[in-house]
Amino acid sequence: MAVTADPARQAALDILSAALGRKAGLESALEDPSVAGLAPQDRAFARALVMATLRHLGPIDALLAPRLQRDPPEPVRMILRLGATQLFWLDTPSYAAVNSSVALAQANRATRPFKALVNAVLRRLDRDGPPAADPAALAPSWLFARWRASFGEAETLRLAAVIAEEPATDLTPRDPADADTLCGALEAAALPGGSLRRAGRGRIEDWPGFAEGRWWVQDAAAAIPARLLGVGPDESALDLCAAPGGKALQLAAAGARVVALDRSAARLKRLVEALARTGLSAETIVAEAETWADHRVFDAVLLDAPCSSSGTFRRNPDVLWTLRPGDIAKLASVQTRLLDAAARRVKPGGRLVYCVCSLEREEGEAQAAAFLKRHGDFETAPIAPGEAGSPAPSVAAEGWLRILPHHLEGGLDGFFVARFARRPSVLAATPAAG
Repeated sequence: MAVTADPARQAALDILSAALGRKAGLESALEDPSVAGLAPQDRAFARALVMATLRHLGPIDALLAPRLQRDPPEPVRMILRLGATQLFWLDTPSYAAVNSSVALAQANRATRPFKALVNAVLRRLDRDGPPAADPAALAPSWLFARWRASFGEAETLRLAAVIAEEPATDLTPRDPADADTLCGALEAAALPGGSLRRAGRGRIEDWPGFAEGRWWVQDAAAAIPARLLGVGPDESALDLCAAPGGKALQLAAAGARVVALDRSAARLKRLVEALARTGLSAETIVAEAETWADHRVFDAVLLDAPCSSSGTFRRNPDVLWTLRPGDIAKLASVQTRLLDAAARRVKPGGRLVYCVCSLEREEGEAQAAAFLKRHGDFETAPIAPGEAGSPAPSVAAEGWLRILPHHLEGGLDGFFVARFARRPSVLAATPAAG
Protein backbone atom coordinates (compact mmCIF):
# COMPACT_ATOMS: atom_id res chain seq x y z
CA MET A 1 0.00 0.00 0.00
CA ALA A 2 1.32 3.43 -0.96
CA VAL A 3 2.31 5.67 1.92
CA THR A 4 1.70 9.40 1.71
CA ALA A 5 4.08 11.60 3.66
CA ASP A 6 2.86 14.52 5.70
CA PRO A 7 2.78 17.42 3.16
CA ALA A 8 4.54 19.87 5.47
CA ARG A 9 7.43 17.47 6.11
CA GLN A 10 7.63 16.52 2.43
CA ALA A 11 7.86 20.22 1.58
CA ALA A 12 10.54 20.67 4.25
CA LEU A 13 12.53 17.83 2.69
CA ASP A 14 12.26 19.41 -0.76
CA ILE A 15 13.26 22.85 0.52
CA LEU A 16 16.22 21.56 2.52
CA SER A 17 17.46 19.43 -0.37
CA ALA A 18 17.22 22.32 -2.83
CA ALA A 19 18.96 24.79 -0.51
CA LEU A 20 21.84 22.55 0.56
CA GLY A 21 22.22 21.05 -2.90
CA ARG A 22 22.77 24.55 -4.27
CA LYS A 23 19.91 23.91 -6.69
CA ALA A 24 18.17 27.03 -5.41
CA GLY A 25 18.68 29.55 -2.69
CA LEU A 26 16.65 29.13 0.47
CA GLU A 27 14.45 32.11 -0.42
CA SER A 28 13.70 30.71 -3.88
CA ALA A 29 12.96 27.28 -2.45
CA LEU A 30 10.55 28.76 0.09
CA GLU A 31 8.75 30.64 -2.69
CA ASP A 32 8.35 27.55 -4.90
CA PRO A 33 4.69 27.01 -5.93
CA SER A 34 4.68 23.58 -4.25
CA VAL A 35 5.36 25.31 -0.95
CA ALA A 36 3.20 28.37 -1.57
CA GLY A 37 0.26 26.07 -2.29
CA LEU A 38 0.32 24.44 1.14
CA ALA A 39 -2.22 25.27 3.79
CA PRO A 40 -0.94 28.19 5.91
CA GLN A 41 -0.32 25.99 8.96
CA ASP A 42 1.63 23.43 6.90
CA ARG A 43 3.63 26.14 5.16
CA ALA A 44 4.57 27.72 8.47
CA PHE A 45 5.63 24.36 9.93
CA ALA A 46 7.70 23.47 6.86
CA ARG A 47 9.51 26.78 7.04
CA ALA A 48 10.12 26.50 10.79
CA LEU A 49 11.44 22.95 10.40
CA VAL A 50 13.85 23.89 7.62
CA MET A 51 15.13 27.01 9.37
CA ALA A 52 15.69 25.16 12.65
CA THR A 53 17.52 22.39 10.80
CA LEU A 54 19.83 24.83 9.07
CA ARG A 55 20.51 26.78 12.27
CA HIS A 56 21.59 23.56 14.02
CA LEU A 57 23.04 21.68 11.07
CA GLY A 58 26.53 21.42 12.56
CA PRO A 59 25.41 19.82 15.83
CA ILE A 60 22.94 17.61 13.95
CA ASP A 61 25.61 16.21 11.66
CA ALA A 62 27.92 15.70 14.63
CA LEU A 63 25.16 13.65 16.29
CA LEU A 64 24.53 11.55 13.20
CA ALA A 65 28.13 10.79 12.23
CA PRO A 66 28.96 8.18 14.92
CA ARG A 67 25.59 6.50 14.47
CA LEU A 68 26.04 5.83 10.75
CA GLN A 69 28.44 3.07 9.77
CA ARG A 70 28.60 4.38 6.22
CA ASP A 71 27.35 7.47 4.45
CA PRO A 72 23.70 7.06 3.45
CA PRO A 73 22.29 8.56 0.25
CA GLU A 74 21.85 12.30 0.56
CA PRO A 75 18.01 12.18 0.67
CA VAL A 76 18.23 9.81 3.63
CA ARG A 77 20.63 12.14 5.41
CA MET A 78 18.16 14.99 4.84
CA ILE A 79 15.34 12.97 6.42
CA LEU A 80 17.54 12.15 9.43
CA ARG A 81 18.44 15.81 9.81
CA LEU A 82 14.79 16.83 9.81
CA GLY A 83 13.98 14.09 12.31
CA ALA A 84 16.76 15.15 14.67
CA THR A 85 15.57 18.74 14.51
CA GLN A 86 12.09 17.71 15.55
CA LEU A 87 13.47 15.64 18.43
CA PHE A 88 15.65 18.35 19.94
CA TRP A 89 14.76 21.81 18.62
CA LEU A 90 11.04 21.80 17.88
CA ASP A 91 8.19 20.97 20.22
CA THR A 92 7.47 17.69 18.43
CA PRO A 93 6.68 14.59 20.51
CA SER A 94 9.33 11.89 20.07
CA TYR A 95 6.95 9.36 18.58
CA ALA A 96 5.74 11.90 16.01
CA ALA A 97 9.27 12.95 15.07
CA VAL A 98 10.33 9.34 14.50
CA ASN A 99 7.17 8.01 12.89
CA SER A 100 6.77 10.94 10.50
CA SER A 101 10.39 10.59 9.41
CA VAL A 102 9.92 6.87 8.72
CA ALA A 103 6.79 7.70 6.73
CA LEU A 104 8.77 10.28 4.78
CA ALA A 105 11.35 7.64 3.89
CA GLN A 106 8.65 5.14 2.97
CA ALA A 107 6.89 7.62 0.67
CA ASN A 108 9.91 8.19 -1.58
CA ARG A 109 11.26 5.43 -3.81
CA ALA A 110 14.92 6.40 -3.37
CA THR A 111 14.70 6.38 0.43
CA ARG A 112 12.27 3.50 0.98
CA PRO A 113 15.02 0.83 1.46
CA PHE A 114 16.42 2.94 4.32
CA LYS A 115 13.29 3.36 6.43
CA ALA A 116 14.58 0.87 9.02
CA LEU A 117 17.83 2.85 9.27
CA VAL A 118 15.88 6.07 9.77
CA ASN A 119 13.83 4.44 12.50
CA ALA A 120 16.85 2.96 14.31
CA VAL A 121 19.03 6.09 14.18
CA LEU A 122 16.30 8.46 15.36
CA ARG A 123 15.22 6.16 18.19
CA ARG A 124 18.82 5.97 19.37
CA LEU A 125 19.15 9.75 19.19
CA ASP A 126 16.00 10.04 21.27
CA ARG A 127 17.41 7.66 23.90
CA ASP A 128 20.79 9.42 24.06
CA GLY A 129 19.35 12.94 24.35
CA PRO A 130 20.28 16.34 22.91
CA PRO A 131 23.86 17.53 22.38
CA ALA A 132 25.58 19.99 24.69
CA ALA A 133 25.52 23.59 23.50
CA ASP A 134 28.65 24.45 21.53
CA PRO A 135 28.66 27.68 19.46
CA ALA A 136 31.77 26.54 17.60
CA ALA A 137 29.80 23.63 16.13
CA LEU A 138 27.14 25.91 14.63
CA ALA A 139 29.33 26.96 11.68
CA PRO A 140 31.52 24.92 9.33
CA SER A 141 34.99 24.51 10.81
CA TRP A 142 36.74 26.31 7.94
CA LEU A 143 34.47 29.33 8.29
CA PHE A 144 34.75 29.40 12.07
CA ALA A 145 38.56 29.33 11.71
CA ARG A 146 38.43 32.33 9.36
CA TRP A 147 36.32 34.31 11.80
CA ARG A 148 38.58 33.38 14.71
CA ALA A 149 41.60 34.66 12.77
CA SER A 150 39.78 37.93 12.04
CA PHE A 151 37.98 38.63 15.29
CA GLY A 152 39.56 36.44 17.98
CA GLU A 153 38.17 33.44 19.83
CA ALA A 154 35.86 35.26 22.25
CA GLU A 155 34.22 37.47 19.61
CA THR A 156 33.80 34.56 17.23
CA LEU A 157 32.08 32.44 19.87
CA ARG A 158 29.68 35.31 20.58
CA LEU A 159 28.85 35.86 16.92
CA ALA A 160 28.51 32.12 16.25
CA ALA A 161 26.04 31.77 19.12
CA VAL A 162 23.66 34.04 17.17
CA ILE A 163 23.37 31.37 14.45
CA ALA A 164 20.95 29.35 16.58
CA GLU A 165 18.68 32.33 17.32
CA GLU A 166 15.53 33.04 15.35
CA PRO A 167 15.55 36.72 14.36
CA ALA A 168 12.77 39.21 14.72
CA THR A 169 11.65 41.27 11.72
CA ASP A 170 13.15 44.74 11.25
CA LEU A 171 11.29 47.47 9.40
CA THR A 172 12.24 50.88 8.01
CA PRO A 173 9.54 53.58 8.22
CA ARG A 174 8.99 55.65 5.09
CA ASP A 175 8.64 58.72 7.30
CA PRO A 176 10.75 58.83 10.51
CA ALA A 177 8.05 61.01 12.10
CA ASP A 178 5.67 58.04 11.78
CA ALA A 179 7.87 55.75 13.87
CA ASP A 180 6.12 56.20 17.20
CA THR A 181 2.68 55.59 15.70
CA LEU A 182 3.94 52.52 13.87
CA CYS A 183 5.51 51.16 17.04
CA GLY A 184 2.10 51.22 18.68
CA ALA A 185 0.23 49.75 15.73
CA LEU A 186 2.78 47.01 15.10
CA GLU A 187 3.70 46.34 18.74
CA ALA A 188 7.27 47.03 17.66
CA ALA A 189 10.31 48.49 19.41
CA ALA A 190 12.34 51.42 18.11
CA LEU A 191 16.01 50.70 17.42
CA PRO A 192 18.93 53.14 17.25
CA GLY A 193 18.96 54.94 13.92
CA GLY A 194 15.23 54.67 13.28
CA SER A 195 14.56 51.02 12.44
CA LEU A 196 11.67 49.19 14.10
CA ARG A 197 11.81 45.62 15.39
CA ARG A 198 8.75 43.39 15.54
CA ALA A 199 8.75 39.95 17.12
CA GLY A 200 5.36 38.94 15.69
CA ARG A 201 4.90 36.35 12.96
CA GLY A 202 2.39 35.88 10.19
CA ARG A 203 1.90 37.31 6.72
CA ILE A 204 3.76 40.59 6.47
CA GLU A 205 1.19 41.83 3.96
CA ASP A 206 -1.42 41.72 6.75
CA TRP A 207 0.55 43.89 9.18
CA PRO A 208 -0.70 47.44 9.85
CA GLY A 209 0.73 50.00 7.46
CA PHE A 210 1.95 47.59 4.79
CA ALA A 211 -0.78 48.27 2.22
CA GLU A 212 -0.36 52.02 2.74
CA GLY A 213 3.38 51.75 2.11
CA ARG A 214 4.33 53.20 5.50
CA TRP A 215 7.29 50.81 5.93
CA TRP A 216 9.30 48.05 4.29
CA VAL A 217 11.20 45.06 5.65
CA GLN A 218 14.92 45.78 6.07
CA ASP A 219 17.41 44.46 8.59
CA ALA A 220 18.64 47.10 11.03
CA ALA A 221 22.22 46.70 9.79
CA ALA A 222 21.18 46.93 6.14
CA ALA A 223 19.52 50.28 6.84
CA ILE A 224 22.74 51.90 8.08
CA PRO A 225 24.68 52.39 4.79
CA ALA A 226 22.03 54.55 3.09
CA ARG A 227 21.69 56.70 6.19
CA LEU A 228 25.45 57.25 6.18
CA LEU A 229 25.22 58.88 2.75
CA GLY A 230 23.20 61.68 4.36
CA VAL A 231 21.42 62.65 1.14
CA GLY A 232 19.16 65.69 1.01
CA PRO A 233 16.28 66.84 -1.23
CA ASP A 234 18.55 68.78 -3.59
CA GLU A 235 20.99 65.93 -4.22
CA SER A 236 21.36 63.19 -6.78
CA ALA A 237 21.99 59.65 -5.61
CA LEU A 238 22.92 56.43 -7.40
CA ASP A 239 22.24 52.98 -5.93
CA LEU A 240 24.54 50.92 -8.10
CA CYS A 241 23.39 47.38 -7.18
CA ALA A 242 19.92 48.31 -6.06
CA ALA A 243 17.83 45.12 -5.91
CA PRO A 244 15.87 44.17 -3.93
CA GLY A 245 15.59 47.87 -3.14
CA GLY A 246 15.47 48.74 0.56
CA LYS A 247 18.38 51.18 0.33
CA ALA A 248 16.98 52.86 -2.79
CA LEU A 249 13.70 53.36 -0.95
CA GLN A 250 15.61 55.02 1.89
CA LEU A 251 17.35 57.41 -0.48
CA ALA A 252 14.06 58.25 -2.19
CA ALA A 253 12.33 58.78 1.15
CA ALA A 254 15.08 61.28 2.07
CA GLY A 255 14.05 63.31 -0.98
CA ALA A 256 17.02 62.64 -3.22
CA ARG A 257 16.77 62.23 -7.00
CA VAL A 258 17.49 58.52 -7.12
CA VAL A 259 18.77 56.33 -9.92
CA ALA A 260 18.50 52.65 -8.98
CA LEU A 261 20.49 50.31 -11.21
CA ASP A 262 20.72 46.54 -11.17
CA ARG A 263 21.70 43.83 -13.64
CA SER A 264 18.66 41.67 -12.82
CA ALA A 265 15.32 42.76 -14.25
CA ALA A 266 13.51 40.17 -12.12
CA ARG A 267 15.06 41.40 -8.89
CA LEU A 268 14.59 45.06 -9.85
CA LYS A 269 10.89 44.35 -10.36
CA ARG A 270 10.59 44.00 -6.58
CA LEU A 271 11.86 47.56 -6.19
CA VAL A 272 9.42 48.84 -8.80
CA GLU A 273 6.58 47.21 -6.87
CA ALA A 274 7.84 48.65 -3.58
CA LEU A 275 8.07 52.13 -5.10
CA ALA A 276 4.46 51.88 -6.20
CA ARG A 277 3.34 50.66 -2.77
CA THR A 278 5.19 53.39 -0.86
CA GLY A 279 4.48 56.22 -3.27
CA LEU A 280 8.19 56.95 -3.62
CA SER A 281 9.99 57.77 -6.84
CA ALA A 282 13.21 56.55 -8.44
CA GLU A 283 14.54 56.01 -11.93
CA THR A 284 15.11 52.27 -12.32
CA ILE A 285 17.58 50.93 -14.88
CA VAL A 286 18.50 47.37 -15.82
CA ALA A 287 22.20 47.40 -16.72
CA GLU A 288 25.62 46.10 -15.78
CA ALA A 289 27.24 48.59 -13.40
CA GLU A 290 30.67 48.26 -15.01
CA THR A 291 29.48 48.92 -18.55
CA TRP A 292 26.49 51.21 -17.98
CA ALA A 293 26.44 53.53 -21.01
CA ASP A 294 25.51 56.70 -19.16
CA HIS A 295 27.92 59.49 -18.26
CA ARG A 296 26.12 61.04 -15.30
CA VAL A 297 27.88 61.59 -11.99
CA PHE A 298 26.18 61.95 -8.62
CA ASP A 299 26.42 63.70 -5.27
CA ALA A 300 26.14 60.35 -3.50
CA VAL A 301 26.78 56.80 -4.67
CA LEU A 302 25.89 53.63 -2.76
CA LEU A 303 27.47 50.30 -3.67
CA ASP A 304 26.04 47.31 -1.81
CA ALA A 305 28.16 44.85 -3.72
CA PRO A 306 27.44 41.18 -4.45
CA CYS A 307 29.24 39.18 -1.78
CA SER A 308 29.42 35.89 0.09
CA SER A 309 26.50 37.04 2.31
CA SER A 310 28.08 35.25 5.27
CA GLY A 311 26.77 37.98 7.57
CA THR A 312 23.14 37.16 6.75
CA PHE A 313 23.11 33.74 8.43
CA ARG A 314 20.38 34.80 10.87
CA ARG A 315 17.85 34.94 8.03
CA ASN A 316 19.65 32.77 5.49
CA PRO A 317 21.37 30.02 7.50
CA ASP A 318 21.89 27.96 4.35
CA VAL A 319 24.66 30.38 3.31
CA LEU A 320 26.95 28.89 5.96
CA TRP A 321 26.73 25.45 4.36
CA THR A 322 26.64 26.33 0.67
CA LEU A 323 29.51 28.83 0.70
CA ARG A 324 32.88 27.51 -0.49
CA PRO A 325 36.32 29.04 0.24
CA GLY A 326 36.91 29.68 -3.45
CA ASP A 327 33.72 31.73 -3.71
CA ILE A 328 35.16 34.50 -1.56
CA ALA A 329 38.14 35.21 -3.85
CA LYS A 330 35.90 35.24 -6.94
CA LEU A 331 33.47 37.67 -5.31
CA ALA A 332 36.29 39.91 -4.10
CA SER A 333 37.42 40.32 -7.71
CA VAL A 334 33.92 41.41 -8.70
CA GLN A 335 33.78 43.87 -5.80
CA THR A 336 37.06 45.48 -6.87
CA ARG A 337 35.73 46.13 -10.37
CA LEU A 338 32.44 47.47 -9.04
CA LEU A 339 34.20 49.83 -6.64
CA ASP A 340 36.20 51.28 -9.52
CA ALA A 341 32.97 51.70 -11.52
CA ALA A 342 31.31 53.38 -8.53
CA ALA A 343 34.21 55.81 -8.09
CA ARG A 344 33.74 57.07 -11.66
CA ARG A 345 30.16 58.02 -10.80
CA VAL A 346 30.98 60.29 -7.81
CA LYS A 347 31.09 64.06 -8.31
CA PRO A 348 34.12 65.94 -6.98
CA GLY A 349 33.18 66.75 -3.40
CA GLY A 350 30.67 63.87 -3.39
CA ARG A 351 30.69 60.73 -1.29
CA LEU A 352 30.64 57.00 -1.79
CA VAL A 353 29.45 54.33 0.62
CA TYR A 354 30.64 50.78 0.03
CA CYS A 355 29.08 47.92 1.94
CA VAL A 356 28.79 44.13 1.93
CA CYS A 357 26.74 41.80 4.12
CA SER A 358 29.85 39.68 4.62
CA LEU A 359 32.05 38.80 7.59
CA GLU A 360 35.07 38.15 5.36
CA ARG A 361 37.95 40.64 5.41
CA GLU A 362 38.74 40.15 1.71
CA GLU A 363 35.32 41.58 0.94
CA GLY A 364 35.50 44.39 3.50
CA GLU A 365 38.63 45.83 5.09
CA ALA A 366 40.95 44.63 2.32
CA GLN A 367 38.67 46.11 -0.35
CA ALA A 368 38.53 49.50 1.37
CA ALA A 369 42.30 49.72 1.87
CA ALA A 370 43.03 48.70 -1.73
CA PHE A 371 40.45 51.18 -3.04
CA LEU A 372 42.18 54.08 -1.32
CA LYS A 373 45.52 53.02 -2.81
CA ARG A 374 44.05 52.91 -6.32
CA HIS A 375 42.10 56.16 -6.00
CA GLY A 376 44.17 59.02 -4.61
CA ASP A 377 41.27 61.42 -5.14
CA PHE A 378 39.26 59.66 -2.42
CA GLU A 379 39.72 59.64 1.34
CA THR A 380 37.92 57.93 4.19
CA ALA A 381 35.05 59.91 5.70
CA PRO A 382 35.15 58.42 9.21
CA ILE A 383 31.98 57.04 10.74
CA ALA A 384 31.33 58.12 14.32
CA PRO A 385 30.18 55.66 17.01
CA GLY A 386 26.41 55.54 16.96
CA GLU A 387 26.11 57.45 13.69
CA ALA A 388 23.12 56.34 11.60
CA GLY A 389 22.33 53.71 14.23
CA SER A 390 25.68 51.96 13.98
CA PRO A 391 26.57 49.99 17.12
CA ALA A 392 29.49 51.62 18.97
CA PRO A 393 31.59 48.40 19.04
CA SER A 394 31.38 48.25 15.24
CA VAL A 395 33.54 51.32 14.56
CA ALA A 396 37.07 50.37 13.53
CA ALA A 397 40.16 52.51 14.04
CA GLU A 398 40.14 53.39 10.33
CA GLY A 399 36.67 54.91 10.64
CA TRP A 400 34.97 51.97 8.93
CA LEU A 401 32.22 49.77 10.35
CA ARG A 402 32.67 46.08 11.05
CA ILE A 403 29.22 45.13 12.31
CA LEU A 404 29.10 41.72 13.95
CA PRO A 405 25.78 39.92 14.54
CA HIS A 406 26.01 40.20 18.33
CA HIS A 407 26.69 43.95 18.37
CA LEU A 408 22.99 44.65 19.03
CA GLU A 409 20.78 42.87 21.53
CA GLY A 410 18.55 40.53 19.58
CA GLY A 411 21.08 40.39 16.75
CA LEU A 412 21.50 42.02 13.36
CA ASP A 413 23.16 41.11 10.09
CA GLY A 414 26.92 41.18 9.83
CA PHE A 415 28.12 44.03 7.59
CA PHE A 416 31.18 45.93 6.52
CA VAL A 417 30.59 49.60 5.66
CA ALA A 418 33.10 52.24 4.52
CA ARG A 419 32.35 55.84 3.58
CA PHE A 420 34.63 57.72 1.23
CA ALA A 421 34.69 61.37 0.13
CA ARG A 422 36.00 62.50 -3.25
CA ARG A 423 38.23 65.50 -2.95
CA PRO A 424 36.61 68.60 -4.50
CA SER A 425 39.83 69.68 -6.22
CA VAL A 426 39.45 66.98 -8.86
CA LEU A 427 37.64 68.35 -11.92
CA ALA A 428 34.58 66.51 -13.13
CA ALA A 429 34.91 64.90 -16.52
CA THR A 430 31.18 64.43 -17.02
CA PRO A 431 28.07 66.54 -16.40
CA ALA A 432 26.16 66.37 -13.15
CA ALA A 433 23.13 64.21 -12.77
CA GLY A 434 19.73 65.70 -12.69
